[in-house]
Amino acid sequence: MSDVGVLLREWRGNRRLSQLQLAGQAGVSARHLSFVETGRSRPTREMILRLAEELGVPLRARNALLLAGGFAPAFPAHELGGPDLAAVLASLRDVLAGHDPYPAVLIDRHWTMVDGNAAVALLIEGAAAELLEPPVNVLRLSLHPDGMAPRIRNLAQWRTHVLHRLDRQALATGDPALRTLHDELRELPGGLAAGTPGGLVVPLRFDAGCRELSFFSVTSVLGTPLDVTLSELAVESFLPADEETASFLKAR
Repeated sequence: MSDVGVLLREWRGNRRLSQLQLAGQAGVSARHLSFVETGRSRPTREMILRLAEELGVPLRARNALLLAGGFAPAFPAHELGGPDLAAVLASLRDVLAGHDPYPAVLIDRHWTMVDGNAAVALLIEGAAAELLEPPVNVLRLSLHPDGMAPRIRNLAQWRTHVLHRLDRQALATGDPALRTLHDELRELPGGLAAGTPGGLVVPLRFDAGCRELSFFSVTSVLGTPLDVTLSELAVESFLPADEETASFLKAR
């Protein structure tokens, strides 16, 4: 089998699509798709990109598919701290600042914190210094017993939510680093919640010392990124789930 054919078949299996289903979506014959996956036919650059689009393959992995097929990558991957991304990063930092007095962080594809607003200090107060040394992984910080975990009052419920979300992300992206992170976090203490959580969202119930704060999280991504690095950035914001939390944060 050709390398690109193997990779395409793996992505198709990951998306739980038959050859017939993917062929229909991409507008090609199932026979031709079979030939591509078995290496009997060499796909064109356009064919690889079309199949990758139908499979929802991340930009980084689309470049890998193109390289496996003998073509140059289609999507640039600029350095996060370089001049090409400076304007976009400045705008994203404005978004973080705009969330004040509510906590918000800018994260990369592995949940490493790129930046955060001033309100984040409320959540990470008292965390061990080693967990706050760059690069800071926000999921490890939240679930580690030396991090935020002792102050999360619904820790089992929150752990279940985080691990389920990370599991889906690892499956969707095919990123082994996310699978490794999932396995690491699953071994941390804190338990898991049984059954389906009630309510409309899974809250983060946080002990702020003088009171309990309740948040729900919102993830925002760029809508039309054509750069690999930008496509992997997200703003994770924590909005008040009740009026008491909102009033307390505004008063601070």
